[in-house]
Amino acid sequence: MDRRTVLKGLAGAGGLALTGISAPAIAQGASARTLRFVPQANLANFDPIWGTQYVVRNAAALVWDTLYGVDAKLQPQRQMVESEETTDDGKTWTFKLRPGLKFHDGEPVLSKDVVASLSRWAARDPMGLMILAIQQELTAVDDRTFKWVLKQPFPKMLYALAKNNAPCSFIMPERIAKTDPFKQITEYVGSGPMKFAKSEWVPGAKSVFEKFTDYVPRQEKASWLAGGKNILVDRVEWLVMPDPATAAAALQNGEVDWWENPISDLVPVLKKNKNINVDIGDPLGNIGSFRMNHLHPPFNNVKARRAVLMALSQEDYMRALVGDDDTLWKPLPGFFTPDTPLYTELGGEILKGKRDFDAAKKLLAESGYSGQPVTCVVAQDQSITKAQGDVTADLLKKLGMNVDFVATDWGTVGARRAMKTPPGQGGWNMFHSWHAGADCINPAAYTAIRANGDKAWFGWPNSPNTEKEITAWFDAKNLEEEKAAIGQVNKAALEDVVYAPTGFFLTYTAWRKNVSGITKGPLPFFWNVSKSA
Repeated sequence: MDRRTVLKGLAGAGGLALTGISAPAIAQGASARTLRFVPQANLANFDPIWGTQYVVRNAAALVWDTLYGVDAKLQPQRQMVESEETTDDGKTWTFKLRPGLKFHDGEPVLSKDVVASLSRWAARDPMGLMILAIQQELTAVDDRTFKWVLKQPFPKMLYALAKNNAPCSFIMPERIAKTDPFKQITEYVGSGPMKFAKSEWVPGAKSVFEKFTDYVPRQEKASWLAGGKNILVDRVEWLVMPDPATAAAALQNGEVDWWENPISDLVPVLKKNKNINVDIGDPLGNIGSFRMNHLHPPFNNVKARRAVLMALSQEDYMRALVGDDDTLWKPLPGFFTPDTPLYTELGGEILKGKRDFDAAKKLLAESGYSGQPVTCVVAQDQSITKAQGDVTADLLKKLGMNVDFVATDWGTVGARRAMKTPPGQGGWNMFHSWHAGADCINPAAYTAIRANGDKAWFGWPNSPNTEKEITAWFDAKNLEEEKAAIGQVNKAALEDVVYAPTGFFLTYTAWRKNVSGITKGPLPFFWNVSKSA
Protein backbone atom coordinates (compact mmCIF):
# COMPACT_ATOMS: atom_id res chain seq x y z
CA MET A 1 0.00 0.00 0.00
CA ASP A 2 1.49 3.39 -1.03
CA ARG A 3 1.72 6.58 1.04
CA ARG A 4 -1.25 8.25 -0.65
CA THR A 5 -3.55 5.30 0.05
CA VAL A 6 -2.47 5.18 3.69
CA LEU A 7 -3.06 8.91 4.17
CA LYS A 8 -6.50 8.76 2.58
CA GLY A 9 -7.45 5.81 4.74
CA LEU A 10 -6.38 7.49 7.96
CA ALA A 11 -7.98 10.82 7.11
CA GLY A 12 -11.15 9.17 5.88
CA ALA A 13 -11.56 7.41 9.18
CA GLY A 14 -11.75 10.83 10.80
CA GLY A 15 -10.44 9.51 14.10
CA LEU A 16 -7.38 10.80 15.88
CA ALA A 17 -6.81 7.45 17.57
CA LEU A 18 -5.86 6.06 14.17
CA THR A 19 -3.07 8.60 13.80
CA GLY A 20 -1.44 7.78 17.11
CA ILE A 21 -2.62 10.94 18.86
CA SER A 22 -5.40 10.64 21.37
CA ALA A 23 -8.26 13.11 21.34
CA PRO A 24 -7.36 14.69 24.73
CA ALA A 25 -4.14 16.02 23.15
CA ILE A 26 -6.35 18.65 21.56
CA ALA A 27 -8.80 20.29 23.91
CA GLN A 28 -12.43 19.69 23.08
CA GLY A 29 -15.34 22.10 22.86
CA ALA A 30 -13.52 25.10 21.47
CA SER A 31 -15.24 28.37 22.23
CA ALA A 32 -16.68 30.42 19.40
CA ARG A 33 -14.29 33.12 20.57
CA THR A 34 -11.23 30.96 19.89
CA LEU A 35 -10.13 30.16 16.34
CA ARG A 36 -7.92 27.07 16.04
CA PHE A 37 -5.65 27.05 13.02
CA VAL A 38 -3.21 24.52 11.60
CA PRO A 39 -0.34 26.51 10.03
CA GLN A 40 1.84 25.36 7.16
CA ALA A 41 4.76 24.73 9.54
CA ASN A 42 6.11 25.21 13.03
CA LEU A 43 6.79 28.75 14.22
CA ALA A 44 10.33 27.94 15.32
CA ASN A 45 11.56 31.53 15.46
CA PHE A 46 9.70 34.82 15.45
CA ASP A 47 11.76 37.58 13.91
CA PRO A 48 10.13 38.72 10.64
CA ILE A 49 13.14 40.81 9.62
CA TRP A 50 15.94 38.31 10.38
CA GLY A 51 14.44 35.65 8.10
CA THR A 52 12.00 35.27 5.24
CA GLN A 53 9.97 32.15 6.07
CA TYR A 54 6.32 32.62 5.19
CA VAL A 55 5.16 31.04 8.44
CA VAL A 56 6.98 33.79 10.37
CA ARG A 57 5.62 36.52 8.06
CA ASN A 58 2.09 35.15 8.48
CA ALA A 59 2.28 35.25 12.27
CA ALA A 60 4.00 38.62 12.22
CA ALA A 61 1.14 40.15 10.24
CA LEU A 62 -1.03 39.62 13.32
CA VAL A 63 1.40 41.16 15.79
CA TRP A 64 3.07 44.00 13.88
CA ASP A 65 1.57 46.57 11.57
CA THR A 66 3.06 48.32 8.54
CA LEU A 67 2.96 51.89 7.32
CA TYR A 68 1.22 50.79 4.13
CA GLY A 69 -0.44 47.57 3.08
CA VAL A 70 -0.77 46.05 -0.35
CA ASP A 71 -4.35 45.26 -1.39
CA ALA A 72 -5.75 42.46 -3.56
CA LYS A 73 -4.93 44.51 -6.65
CA LEU A 74 -1.30 44.72 -5.49
CA GLN A 75 -1.66 48.44 -4.90
CA PRO A 76 -0.19 50.11 -1.77
CA GLN A 77 -2.73 51.68 0.59
CA ARG A 78 -2.20 53.68 3.77
CA GLN A 79 -2.21 51.66 6.96
CA MET A 80 -0.35 53.25 9.90
CA VAL A 81 0.19 56.40 7.86
CA GLU A 82 -2.35 59.23 7.82
CA SER A 83 -0.74 61.17 4.97
CA GLU A 84 2.41 61.49 2.88
CA GLU A 85 3.98 64.21 0.78
CA THR A 86 6.78 64.12 -1.74
CA THR A 87 8.72 66.99 -3.23
CA ASP A 88 8.48 67.77 -6.94
CA ASP A 89 11.89 66.21 -7.56
CA GLY A 90 10.78 62.98 -5.86
CA LYS A 91 13.76 62.99 -3.50
CA THR A 92 12.07 63.83 -0.19
CA TRP A 93 9.21 61.89 1.35
CA THR A 94 7.46 63.22 4.45
CA PHE A 95 5.08 60.88 6.29
CA LYS A 96 2.61 61.54 9.10
CA LEU A 97 1.36 58.73 11.36
CA ARG A 98 -2.28 58.19 12.27
CA PRO A 99 -3.13 59.55 15.73
CA GLY A 100 -3.59 57.16 18.64
CA LEU A 101 -1.39 54.31 17.45
CA LYS A 102 -0.30 52.24 20.42
CA PHE A 103 2.07 49.32 21.03
CA HIS A 104 0.95 46.25 22.97
CA ASP A 105 2.89 47.45 26.04
CA GLY A 106 0.78 50.60 26.13
CA GLU A 107 3.42 52.94 24.75
CA PRO A 108 2.50 55.23 21.84
CA VAL A 109 3.93 54.54 18.38
CA LEU A 110 6.32 57.39 17.65
CA SER A 111 8.36 58.48 14.66
CA LYS A 112 11.56 57.33 16.37
CA ASP A 113 10.15 53.79 16.44
CA VAL A 114 9.45 53.99 12.73
CA VAL A 115 12.90 55.30 11.90
CA ALA A 116 14.61 52.50 13.84
CA SER A 117 12.29 49.86 12.35
CA LEU A 118 12.79 51.00 8.76
CA SER A 119 16.56 51.12 9.26
CA ARG A 120 16.61 47.50 10.48
CA TRP A 121 14.27 46.34 7.71
CA ALA A 122 16.19 48.10 4.95
CA ALA A 123 19.39 46.30 5.91
CA ARG A 124 17.78 42.92 5.08
CA ASP A 125 15.30 43.63 2.28
CA PRO A 126 16.25 43.94 -1.42
CA MET A 127 14.09 47.01 -1.97
CA GLY A 128 15.26 48.43 1.34
CA LEU A 129 18.85 48.01 0.23
CA MET A 130 18.06 49.92 -2.95
CA ILE A 131 16.68 52.76 -0.84
CA LEU A 132 19.70 52.69 1.49
CA ALA A 133 22.01 52.99 -1.51
CA ILE A 134 20.47 56.39 -2.35
CA GLN A 135 19.54 57.51 1.17
CA GLN A 136 20.67 60.88 2.43
CA GLU A 137 18.86 60.79 5.75
CA LEU A 138 15.95 59.14 7.56
CA THR A 139 14.89 61.25 10.52
CA ALA A 140 12.04 61.90 12.96
CA VAL A 141 10.64 65.41 12.55
CA ASP A 142 8.26 65.18 15.51
CA ASP A 143 6.42 62.42 17.35
CA ARG A 144 4.09 61.71 14.42
CA THR A 145 6.14 62.90 11.44
CA PHE A 146 9.26 61.46 9.83
CA LYS A 147 11.19 62.28 6.69
CA TRP A 148 13.12 60.15 4.21
CA VAL A 149 15.50 62.18 2.06
CA LEU A 150 17.06 60.49 -0.97
CA LYS A 151 19.82 61.42 -3.39
CA GLN A 152 17.64 60.44 -6.33
CA PRO A 153 13.95 59.55 -6.79
CA PHE A 154 12.63 56.11 -5.85
CA PRO A 155 9.17 55.90 -7.43
CA LYS A 156 8.35 52.53 -5.87
CA MET A 157 8.76 53.79 -2.29
CA LEU A 158 5.15 53.15 -1.26
CA TYR A 159 5.17 49.66 -2.77
CA ALA A 160 8.36 48.86 -0.86
CA LEU A 161 6.64 49.84 2.39
CA ALA A 162 3.43 47.96 1.54
CA LYS A 163 4.57 44.71 -0.09
CA ASN A 164 3.49 41.38 1.33
CA ASN A 165 6.62 39.34 0.70
CA ALA A 166 9.12 38.81 3.48
CA PRO A 167 10.67 40.71 5.02
CA CYS A 168 7.80 43.18 5.36
CA SER A 169 8.56 46.57 6.87
CA PHE A 170 6.93 45.83 10.23
CA ILE A 171 7.10 48.61 12.83
CA MET A 172 8.51 47.75 16.26
CA PRO A 173 9.37 49.77 19.36
CA GLU A 174 12.72 51.54 18.97
CA ARG A 175 14.39 49.45 21.69
CA ILE A 176 13.59 46.25 19.79
CA ALA A 177 14.25 47.67 16.33
CA LYS A 178 17.79 48.62 17.38
CA THR A 179 18.65 44.90 17.46
CA ASP A 180 21.33 43.95 14.94
CA PRO A 181 19.35 42.96 11.81
CA PHE A 182 21.50 39.83 11.50
CA LYS A 183 20.58 38.71 15.03
CA GLN A 184 17.14 37.60 16.22
CA ILE A 185 14.93 39.70 18.46
CA THR A 186 13.74 38.16 21.72
CA GLU A 187 10.87 40.52 22.57
CA TYR A 188 7.72 40.43 20.46
CA VAL A 189 5.85 43.69 20.96
CA GLY A 190 3.99 45.22 18.06
CA SER A 191 1.05 47.50 17.39
CA GLY A 192 -0.92 45.06 15.22
CA PRO A 193 -4.42 43.74 15.86
CA MET A 194 -3.28 40.81 18.01
CA LYS A 195 -0.73 40.30 20.82
CA PHE A 196 1.67 37.38 20.91
CA ALA A 197 1.21 35.28 24.06
CA LYS A 198 4.88 34.46 24.52
CA SER A 199 4.23 32.55 27.77
CA GLU A 200 2.09 30.05 25.85
CA TRP A 201 4.48 29.61 22.93
CA VAL A 202 5.68 26.02 22.60
CA PRO A 203 7.80 25.77 19.44
CA GLY A 204 6.87 22.61 17.60
CA ALA A 205 3.41 22.51 19.15
CA LYS A 206 1.53 25.74 19.72
CA SER A 207 1.52 29.52 19.30
CA VAL A 208 -1.18 31.80 20.70
CA PHE A 209 -2.35 35.27 19.68
CA GLU A 210 -4.80 37.37 21.70
CA LYS A 211 -6.95 40.25 20.53
CA PHE A 212 -5.39 43.68 21.19
CA THR A 213 -8.33 45.67 22.46
CA ASP A 214 -6.61 49.05 21.96
CA TYR A 215 -6.06 48.46 18.25
CA VAL A 216 -7.96 50.96 16.09
CA PRO A 217 -8.69 49.52 12.62
CA ARG A 218 -8.86 51.73 9.57
CA GLN A 219 -12.34 52.51 8.29
CA GLU A 220 -11.75 51.23 4.76
CA LYS A 221 -12.86 47.75 3.75
CA ALA A 222 -10.17 45.13 4.36
CA SER A 223 -8.26 43.88 1.33
CA TRP A 224 -5.19 41.72 1.93
CA LEU A 225 -2.85 43.80 4.14
CA ALA A 226 -4.84 47.00 3.59
CA GLY A 227 -7.98 48.39 5.16
CA GLY A 228 -9.71 47.63 8.43
CA LYS A 229 -8.18 44.72 10.31
CA ASN A 230 -11.13 43.91 12.58
CA ILE A 231 -10.46 40.95 14.84
CA LEU A 232 -13.75 39.16 15.56
CA VAL A 233 -12.43 36.46 17.91
CA ASP A 234 -10.65 36.81 21.23
CA ARG A 235 -7.93 34.30 20.58
CA VAL A 236 -6.21 32.53 17.69
CA GLU A 237 -4.36 29.30 18.46
CA TRP A 238 -1.87 27.87 15.98
CA LEU A 239 -1.60 24.12 16.46
CA VAL A 240 1.31 22.46 14.68
CA MET A 241 0.39 19.19 12.96
CA PRO A 242 3.12 18.09 10.56
CA ASP A 243 1.31 14.82 9.84
CA PRO A 244 -1.40 15.53 7.22
CA ALA A 245 -3.65 12.68 8.32
CA THR A 246 -3.69 14.06 11.86
CA ALA A 247 -4.62 17.52 10.60
CA ALA A 248 -7.33 16.13 8.34
CA ALA A 249 -8.87 14.11 11.16
CA ALA A 250 -8.76 17.08 13.54
CA LEU A 251 -10.53 19.30 10.99
CA GLN A 252 -13.21 16.69 10.33
CA ASN A 253 -13.81 16.16 14.04
CA GLY A 254 -14.08 19.89 14.76
CA GLU A 255 -10.98 19.99 16.96
CA VAL A 256 -9.50 22.62 14.67
CA ASP A 257 -11.30 25.22 12.56
CA TRP A 258 -8.98 25.99 9.67
CA TRP A 259 -6.14 24.11 7.96
CA GLU A 260 -3.90 26.42 5.98
CA ASN A 261 -2.61 24.02 3.32
CA PRO A 262 -4.09 20.53 3.14
CA ILE A 263 -2.24 18.27 0.73
CA SER A 264 -4.10 17.52 -2.48
CA ASP A 265 -4.23 13.77 -1.73
CA LEU A 266 -6.61 14.41 1.16
CA VAL A 267 -8.81 17.03 -0.50
CA PRO A 268 -11.33 14.48 -1.89
CA VAL A 269 -11.87 13.16 1.63
CA LEU A 270 -12.35 16.66 3.05
CA LYS A 271 -14.75 17.64 0.27
CA LYS A 272 -17.03 14.75 1.20
CA ASN A 273 -17.50 16.18 4.69
CA LYS A 274 -20.64 18.34 4.75
CA ASN A 275 -19.15 20.53 7.51
CA ILE A 276 -16.01 21.54 5.62
CA ASN A 277 -15.28 24.07 2.88
CA VAL A 278 -12.29 23.48 0.59
CA ASP A 279 -10.98 25.95 -1.97
CA ILE A 280 -7.83 27.12 -3.71
CA GLY A 281 -6.02 29.29 -1.18
CA ASP A 282 -4.45 31.73 -3.64
CA PRO A 283 -5.22 31.87 -7.39
CA LEU A 284 -1.79 33.41 -8.00
CA GLY A 285 -0.30 30.12 -6.82
CA ASN A 286 3.31 29.31 -6.02
CA ILE A 287 6.63 28.64 -7.71
CA GLY A 288 8.67 25.70 -6.45
CA SER A 289 12.33 26.43 -5.72
CA PHE A 290 15.48 24.27 -5.86
CA ARG A 291 17.88 26.71 -4.21
CA MET A 292 21.60 26.11 -4.68
CA ASN A 293 24.52 27.52 -2.70
CA HIS A 294 26.67 29.56 -5.10
CA LEU A 295 29.51 29.90 -2.59
CA HIS A 296 30.69 26.29 -2.38
CA PRO A 297 31.33 23.35 -4.75
CA PRO A 298 29.75 21.91 -6.72
CA PHE A 299 27.16 24.62 -7.30
CA ASN A 300 29.62 27.49 -7.24
CA ASN A 301 30.27 26.41 -10.83
CA VAL A 302 27.55 27.42 -13.28
CA LYS A 303 28.08 24.20 -15.25
CA ALA A 304 26.97 22.14 -12.25
CA ARG A 305 23.92 24.36 -11.80
CA ARG A 306 23.04 24.11 -15.49
CA ALA A 307 23.45 20.33 -15.33
CA VAL A 308 20.64 20.29 -12.78
CA LEU A 309 18.41 22.37 -15.08
CA MET A 310 19.10 20.06 -18.02
CA ALA A 311 18.06 16.97 -16.07
CA LEU A 312 15.31 18.40 -13.87
CA SER A 313 11.78 17.30 -14.75
CA GLN A 314 9.25 19.83 -13.52
CA GLU A 315 6.49 17.29 -14.07
CA ASP A 316 8.15 14.92 -11.59
CA TYR A 317 8.25 17.67 -8.97
CA MET A 318 4.71 18.81 -9.59
CA ARG A 319 3.27 15.29 -9.55
CA ALA A 320 4.98 14.74 -6.22
CA LEU A 321 3.38 17.92 -4.92
CA VAL A 322 -0.15 17.81 -6.28
CA GLY A 323 -0.72 14.26 -7.54
CA ASP A 324 -2.64 13.55 -10.73
CA ASP A 325 -4.75 16.72 -10.91
CA ASP A 326 -3.41 18.58 -13.96
CA THR A 327 -5.43 21.69 -13.07
CA LEU A 328 -3.17 22.28 -10.07
CA TRP A 329 0.14 22.79 -11.86
CA LYS A 330 1.87 24.18 -14.94
CA PRO A 331 5.38 23.81 -16.36
CA LEU A 332 7.35 27.00 -15.80
CA PRO A 333 10.30 27.70 -18.12
CA GLY A 334 11.25 30.75 -16.13
CA PHE A 335 10.74 32.63 -12.90
CA PHE A 336 7.61 34.76 -13.21
CA THR A 337 3.99 34.05 -12.35
CA PRO A 338 1.94 32.62 -15.23
CA ASP A 339 -1.03 34.57 -16.61
CA THR A 340 0.24 37.91 -15.34
CA PRO A 341 1.18 40.87 -17.56
CA LEU A 342 4.96 40.36 -17.44
CA TYR A 343 5.03 36.57 -17.79
CA THR A 344 7.79 35.42 -20.13
CA GLU A 345 9.49 32.22 -21.26
CA LEU A 346 12.47 33.90 -22.93
CA GLY A 347 15.58 31.80 -22.41
CA GLY A 348 13.56 28.90 -21.00
CA GLU A 349 14.54 26.24 -23.54
CA ILE A 350 16.77 24.45 -21.02
CA LEU A 351 13.67 23.53 -19.00
CA LYS A 352 11.61 22.36 -21.99
CA GLY A 353 11.48 19.07 -23.84
CA LYS A 354 12.98 15.69 -23.06
CA ARG A 355 15.41 15.63 -20.16
CA ASP A 356 18.99 15.00 -21.30
CA PHE A 357 20.86 13.10 -18.59
CA ASP A 358 23.84 12.29 -20.81
CA ALA A 359 24.46 15.94 -21.61
CA ALA A 360 23.84 16.88 -17.97
CA LYS A 361 26.37 14.31 -16.74
CA LYS A 362 28.93 15.59 -19.23
CA LEU A 363 28.39 19.17 -18.08
CA LEU A 364 28.66 18.11 -14.44
CA ALA A 365 32.00 16.43 -15.17
CA GLU A 366 33.22 19.60 -16.91
CA SER A 367 32.37 21.53 -13.75
CA GLY A 368 35.02 19.54 -11.90
CA TYR A 369 32.65 17.59 -9.69
CA SER A 370 34.49 14.57 -8.33
CA GLY A 371 32.11 12.80 -5.98
CA GLN A 372 32.16 15.07 -2.93
CA PRO A 373 29.00 14.96 -0.77
CA VAL A 374 26.18 17.26 -1.84
CA THR A 375 24.34 18.32 1.32
CA CYS A 376 20.59 18.59 0.71
CA VAL A 377 18.80 20.16 3.68
CA VAL A 378 15.14 19.19 3.38
CA ALA A 379 12.32 19.96 5.82
CA GLN A 380 10.13 16.93 6.49
CA ASP A 381 7.43 18.80 8.42
CA GLN A 382 6.54 20.96 5.42
CA SER A 383 4.73 18.99 2.71
CA ILE A 384 5.90 21.29 -0.10
CA THR A 385 9.57 20.88 0.73
CA LYS A 386 9.39 17.20 1.60
CA ALA A 387 7.79 16.26 -1.73
CA GLN A 388 10.38 18.26 -3.67
CA GLY A 389 13.25 16.87 -1.62
CA ASP A 390 12.33 13.27 -2.39
CA VAL A 391 12.46 14.03 -6.13
CA THR A 392 15.76 15.89 -5.78
CA ALA A 393 17.49 13.05 -3.95
CA ASP A 394 16.62 10.73 -6.82
CA LEU A 395 17.58 13.29 -9.48
CA LEU A 396 21.03 14.02 -8.05
CA LYS A 397 21.80 10.35 -7.57
CA LYS A 398 20.91 9.72 -11.22
CA LEU A 399 23.33 12.48 -12.16
CA GLY A 400 26.04 10.63 -10.25
CA MET A 401 26.17 12.90 -7.24
CA ASN A 402 26.97 11.71 -3.73
CA VAL A 403 23.83 12.85 -1.89
CA ASP A 404 24.09 13.79 1.79
CA PHE A 405 20.38 14.02 2.57
CA VAL A 406 19.67 15.94 5.78
CA ALA A 407 16.07 15.28 6.80
CA THR A 408 15.13 17.98 9.30
CA ASP A 409 12.39 20.46 10.21
CA TRP A 410 11.50 23.75 8.55
CA GLY A 411 12.71 25.84 11.48
CA THR A 412 16.16 24.25 11.26
CA VAL A 413 16.25 24.83 7.51
CA GLY A 414 15.47 28.48 8.17
CA ALA A 415 18.46 28.80 10.48
CA ARG A 416 20.89 26.61 8.55
CA ARG A 417 20.32 28.21 5.16
CA ALA A 418 21.59 31.51 6.59
CA MET A 419 25.01 29.95 7.24
CA LYS A 420 27.78 30.60 4.72
CA THR A 421 30.16 28.01 6.17
CA PRO A 422 31.12 25.01 3.98
CA PRO A 423 28.62 22.14 3.91
CA GLY A 424 30.92 19.91 5.96
CA GLN A 425 31.04 22.56 8.67
CA GLY A 426 27.33 23.09 9.23
CA GLY A 427 26.54 24.72 5.90
CA TRP A 428 24.63 23.35 2.93
CA ASN A 429 24.59 22.83 -0.84
CA MET A 430 20.88 23.05 -1.56
CA PHE A 431 17.48 23.39 0.07
CA HIS A 432 13.91 23.56 -1.18
CA SER A 433 11.43 26.36 -0.73
CA TRP A 434 8.63 27.97 -2.69
CA HIS A 435 7.65 31.51 -3.62
CA ALA A 436 4.11 32.86 -3.63
CA GLY A 437 2.96 33.91 -7.08
CA ALA A 438 2.08 37.33 -5.66
CA ASP A 439 5.80 37.81 -4.93
CA CYS A 440 6.90 36.78 -8.43
CA ILE A 441 4.89 39.10 -10.68
CA ASN A 442 7.83 41.48 -11.13
CA PRO A 443 11.31 41.99 -9.62
CA ALA A 444 10.27 44.70 -7.15
CA ALA A 445 9.37 42.36 -4.31
CA TYR A 446 10.90 39.19 -5.72
CA THR A 447 13.64 38.48 -3.20
CA ALA A 448 14.65 35.16 -4.74
CA ILE A 449 15.41 36.56 -8.23
CA ARG A 450 18.00 39.02 -6.97
CA ALA A 451 21.58 38.09 -7.79
CA ASN A 452 23.71 40.70 -6.04
CA GLY A 453 26.10 38.35 -4.25
CA ASP A 454 26.38 38.81 -0.50
CA LYS A 455 23.27 40.99 -0.50
CA ALA A 456 21.19 38.36 -2.30
CA TRP A 457 18.86 35.83 -0.70
CA PHE A 458 20.24 32.58 0.72
CA GLY A 459 22.51 30.91 -1.82
CA TRP A 460 24.02 34.33 -2.57
CA PRO A 461 23.99 34.19 -6.40
CA ASN A 462 26.16 36.73 -8.16
CA SER A 463 24.90 37.45 -11.66
CA PRO A 464 25.75 40.96 -12.91
CA ASN A 465 23.71 40.38 -16.07
CA THR A 466 20.60 39.54 -14.06
CA GLU A 467 21.06 42.59 -11.85
CA LYS A 468 21.63 44.79 -14.92
CA GLU A 469 18.30 43.71 -16.40
CA ILE A 470 16.50 44.15 -13.08
CA THR A 471 17.78 47.72 -13.01
CA ALA A 472 16.46 48.15 -16.56
CA TRP A 473 13.05 47.03 -15.35
CA PHE A 474 13.07 49.57 -12.52
CA ASP A 475 14.02 52.25 -15.06
CA ALA A 476 11.36 51.24 -17.60
CA LYS A 477 9.01 54.02 -18.63
CA ASN A 478 6.11 51.94 -19.95
CA LEU A 479 4.73 48.41 -20.04
CA GLU A 480 6.53 47.49 -23.26
CA GLU A 481 9.89 48.47 -21.79
CA GLU A 482 9.02 46.50 -18.66
CA LYS A 483 8.19 43.41 -20.71
CA ALA A 484 11.42 43.67 -22.66
CA ALA A 485 13.45 43.99 -19.47
CA ILE A 486 11.65 41.08 -17.79
CA GLY A 487 12.40 38.85 -20.75
CA GLN A 488 16.08 39.62 -20.36
CA VAL A 489 15.91 39.08 -16.59
CA ASN A 490 14.43 35.64 -17.20
CA LYS A 491 17.07 34.79 -19.79
CA ALA A 492 20.03 35.97 -17.68
CA ALA A 493 18.74 34.31 -14.50
CA LEU A 494 18.39 30.98 -16.31
CA GLU A 495 21.78 31.26 -17.96
CA ASP A 496 23.46 31.83 -14.60
CA VAL A 497 20.91 29.66 -12.73
CA VAL A 498 20.03 32.03 -9.92
CA TYR A 499 17.89 29.14 -8.73
CA ALA A 500 16.07 26.22 -10.37
CA PRO A 501 12.29 26.65 -10.65
CA THR A 502 10.54 23.31 -10.17
CA GLY A 503 7.19 24.44 -11.58
CA PHE A 504 4.04 26.44 -10.82
CA PHE A 505 1.39 24.98 -8.53
CA LEU A 506 -1.79 25.78 -6.64
CA THR A 507 -2.58 24.73 -3.08
CA TYR A 508 -5.81 24.33 -1.16
CA THR A 509 -7.04 25.70 2.12
CA ALA A 510 -9.85 24.12 4.17
CA TRP A 511 -12.08 25.36 6.99
CA ARG A 512 -15.19 24.33 8.87
CA LYS A 513 -18.45 25.85 7.71
CA ASN A 514 -19.10 27.57 11.04
CA VAL A 515 -16.14 29.83 10.19
CA SER A 516 -16.78 32.76 7.86
CA GLY A 517 -14.78 35.63 6.38
CA ILE A 518 -11.84 33.64 4.96
CA THR A 519 -10.47 35.30 1.82
CA LYS A 520 -8.05 34.16 -0.86
CA GLY A 521 -4.53 35.51 -0.96
CA PRO A 522 -0.83 34.80 -0.44
CA LEU A 523 -1.18 34.48 3.34
CA PRO A 524 -3.98 33.64 5.80
CA PHE A 525 -5.79 36.83 6.73
CA PHE A 526 -7.34 36.50 10.20
CA TRP A 527 -9.05 39.88 10.33
CA ASN A 528 -12.80 39.84 9.71
CA VAL A 529 -12.89 36.08 10.28
CA SER A 530 -15.62 34.95 12.67
CA LYS A 531 -16.74 31.65 14.14
CA SER A 532 -20.16 30.55 15.28
CA ALA A 533 -20.75 28.00 18.01
